[in-house]
Amino acid sequence: MPGLYLHIPFCKQACHYCDFHFSTSLGLKSRFVEALVKEMALRQQYLPDPAAPLETIYFGGGTPSLLTAAELARIFEAIHTHFVVAPQAEITLEANPDDLSPAKLAELAASPINRLSIGLQSFHEPHLRLMNRAHSAQESWQAVRAAQAAGFENISVDLIYGVPAPSHAIWQEDLARLFELQVPHVSAYALTIEPDTAFGRRLQKGTFVAPPDEFVATQFEMLLGQLRAHGYEQYEISNFCQPGRESRHNANYWRGVPYLGLGPSAHSFDGRSRQYAVANNPQYVAAVLERGEVPATVEQLSPLDQANEYLLTTLRTSRGCDLAHLRDALGLNLLAERADYLASLTAQGMATLDDQVLRLTDAGKLLADHITLALFADAPAAAV
Repeated sequence: MPGLYLHIPFCKQACHYCDFHFSTSLGLKSRFVEALVKEMALRQQYLPDPAAPLETIYFGGGTPSLLTAAELARIFEAIHTHFVVAPQAEITLEANPDDLSPAKLAELAASPINRLSIGLQSFHEPHLRLMNRAHSAQESWQAVRAAQAAGFENISVDLIYGVPAPSHAIWQEDLARLFELQVPHVSAYALTIEPDTAFGRRLQKGTFVAPPDEFVATQFEMLLGQLRAHGYEQYEISNFCQPGRESRHNANYWRGVPYLGLGPSAHSFDGRSRQYAVANNPQYVAAVLERGEVPATVEQLSPLDQANEYLLTTLRTSRGCDLAHLRDALGLNLLAERADYLASLTAQGMATLDDQVLRLTDAGKLLADHITLALFADAPAAAV
């Protein structure tokens, strides 16, 4: 069944690593909510089967926990007006620890939200300050405990590894603290330095030094080993869960399930094309509210695009990439066209190939982007 994504493009302050679309000015927030509601009416026929119940609803951002109880209620009213919601739908809201006061958690617990994704990033105060996070290390811990006390059992937390440090001791302590919380889901990402971020600009000026690749790779290996030892399954390169507790919304992305994205910069996928809205709050609000149109770009997916996209998404997952499906349904015969490269991957321990399903090993996951690009339909033959 399809999913609904709502991009809430507001933050209290800019994290130094973030290149997602957001604004630190909240002046347009109320008009944005009205535009979001109107966009639902404009696009309620977008999904291939508009009558199919929504299996997942995901509030991302930005910082969705900045929405008030009244704003959330207004959005849910519109969702139920324009869409059918499955009775057991997974409804996730991303939240920053500093927003999760007891009063805020009580509001969220009284809403349809049944899953929280809390952006901790670290339990180490200097790292939080380096990243310009709005919360403290103490709030990282307290937010999860308070959410559990408020009745939220389905909780995911975000952590960032590969942050510059003299040793791996801080990352080890972050992992130890994580396991004490006993949350069912963890998303862990390597610190990536994007050009149009504070870190990217500092890197360009020479005032920020990123850690070497070997340092990041070691922390990824620590992550894999310790999460497995504590009973977590890695179902996607950056996502881990206790058995049966994967994010249904994100898992559907990687399985190619259609979804509708609402809000500025939000992407949508209907199985044949992608659509992404303008990444500009005033332009989005004016277009939707004043002209009754969604300022978006539509990208039709050619058979080549669809094959590459299937390869990209499935190879990141524990299910792997079904090369027979890629050949028979999407027209890309890697088994024949890249036989030598596939043999090289398996011989070097980068991947396994069983029953025509290609899966990356731990070593291969470190080079996932490189391997995927080398396998793309329009890529030249390459070596690991």
